[in-house]
This record gives sequence, structure tokens and C-alpha cells, in this order.
Amino acid sequence: MDLNILWFILITVLYVGFFILEGFDFGVGILLPFLGKDDKTRRMIINTIGPHWDGNEVWLLTAGGASFAAFPHWYATMFSGFYLPLFLLLVALIIRGVAFEFRSKDDNPLWRKTWDWAIFVGSLLPPLLLGVAFANLVKGVPINADMTYTGGFFNLLNLYALIAGLTSVVVFTVYGALFLSLKTEGNLHTNTVSLIKKLGPVSALFIIILTIATYMSTDITAQLGINPGMIPIGAALAILAAGAFFNQKRQGWAFTMTAVAIALTVVSLFQILFPRVMVSSTNPDFSLTIYNASSSPYTLKVMTIIALTLVPFVLIYQGWSYWVFRQRITEKSVLEY
Repeated sequence: MDLNILWFILITVLYVGFFILEGFDFGVGILLPFLGKDDKTRRMIINTIGPHWDGNEVWLLTAGGASFAAFPHWYATMFSGFYLPLFLLLVALIIRGVAFEFRSKDDNPLWRKTWDWAIFVGSLLPPLLLGVAFANLVKGVPINADMTYTGGFFNLLNLYALIAGLTSVVVFTVYGALFLSLKTEGNLHTNTVSLIKKLGPVSALFIIILTIATYMSTDITAQLGINPGMIPIGAALAILAAGAFFNQKRQGWAFTMTAVAIALTVVSLFQILFPRVMVSSTNPDFSLTIYNASSSPYTLKVMTIIALTLVPFVLIYQGWSYWVFRQRITEKSVLEY
């Protein structure tokens, strides 16, 4: 296989893994101040993702590193053009990580409340900013013939990008709520299920609006045709299946179908991009592709050998961690801790 295509696929897989695994983490963090009525409940909520959140973030770091190594011109153009949003993303992730570690260092209610809101902000900003970033990648940004971003910060804050960012926030919030419904019992579980019933239709509405906006704001028709193929259609069917399973009180399958929908949506975005990695709104000929933005063939060959050797171990370890911490979080377990 063409190694340029292979690494485009591998980076797609890394982002799929990140959004599937970190997506519900973000959702849980967003819900923390609203479902956590007291310190005990908030501790239950945090404990559902406590063993996983830092490992899930590694997928984003790996995707960024792979982009730098495989497609350095893409990395350079994107990180220079999207500097402020990506800087805010980094700050949000740092604050979030510090908050998880510092929250329980003091019993002072004000101390814990402050870090709880830090978790909320650190969980809200990443899906918003990443949604905006990916929407701009697909829609196109000002790039000249030298692969240099020529726009400003406000070029990124277009209507389509904001719709994508808000949709990401709402979908991940529902995704996180579904995860909480699987990991908790008692009043917290009941309140979470009640919230899903309210937010589910809202997320569906946002998805419909984003789908329409994608056809209006990108060249999806030119790339995929009027019939986009089975991948975007599969994403839509998975969302419908998630709603149907939830109504049947089968939260496990609802969570799984939501994960499938998120995965297929990310794949659809990269499908629209291919063989580009960054679309130029200045001139289509200035777009960055998997060929003009890539590293040397030797670099890609060495990276492929390393990736195929190490990635299976990462998958086995992360799967093992989810198996070990598969039990539901109860009030009793939190009090014992």
C-alpha cells in the first residue's frame, strides 16, 4: 500500500480512538457541576473516569505526533494558523488534568468547588475547539502557494465551524451521560437517565443542522457525490439506533451505537478531506495533500515499522485497564475510598 495513504488512515484511526475514548470523558466532566449535587455525588462522577482520562488523552498526543512526523507541512500550517485555538486547547487540558489531581487534596468546600468548575471548563473547551478546528479543515481556510496560513483568528469563527463546535459539545455531553448511566447506581443513575431523555432530542437536532450545514459549506458533493456512501449513512443509522436502544432501557447498546456514530462521523470528515489534509479556500491548487505535505518515503517506512510494533501493546494495555475498572461506582465504594 502507498505509505502516504496508510499514514492518512492511521491518523484517522488515532483521531477516531481519541474521540471515542475521550469523548465520554469530556461529557462526564461537562456534567459534573450539574449532576453532582453534593461532594459525594461529585466524587462518584469523577471516579467513573478516574482510571481512564489520562490514558485517553494520549490518543490526541499520538495523533499530533503522527501528523508532525508523517505530514510535517500539514502540522506546520495547521499549528501556526490555528495557534490560538490550539493553545487554548492545551491550557484547557492542563487545567483539567491538574483539577483531577488537586481536587481531593483539601476538604475545604470552596477548594473542591473551584476545581470542579475547572474540570467543567477543561472538559467543555476541548470538544468546542476541536469541533471548530475540524470544521475549518473541511471547509477550507486561507492558505497561499507556500503552504502558509494567511488568515486571522476570526476567519476560524465562521458559522459552520461554530455549529460543529456546539454539536460536538452537545453530542459528547449525551455520550458522557450514557457512560454515567452504565457506571453508576442509585439517585445519580436515575438523574442521569432523566437528563438523557431531555438532551437526546437536542443532540439529534444539532446533528441534523450540522449535516445540512456540511452540504452547504463544504465540497462534500464534489468529493463524495450526492450519495455520500455507506459511512455517513451508517453514522446516521447508528444515532437512530442509539435512541431506539435507550428508549428500550438498553443503555449499553445505546452507548455503543453512539460510539459507532462518533467513529463514523470522524471517518466521514477524513473521507471528505482525502487526499487532502488541509483545504485552501484561496485556491484549491494550494491545498495540502498527503503527497505535497508528507515526509520522505524512508521516514514513513521507519514510522510504519515502529507503529505496527508498538500500537498492539498500547491497545492491549488500555483494554486491560477498562476490564479491571469495569465495576459500577456506588455510594458505598466512594465512602470506603
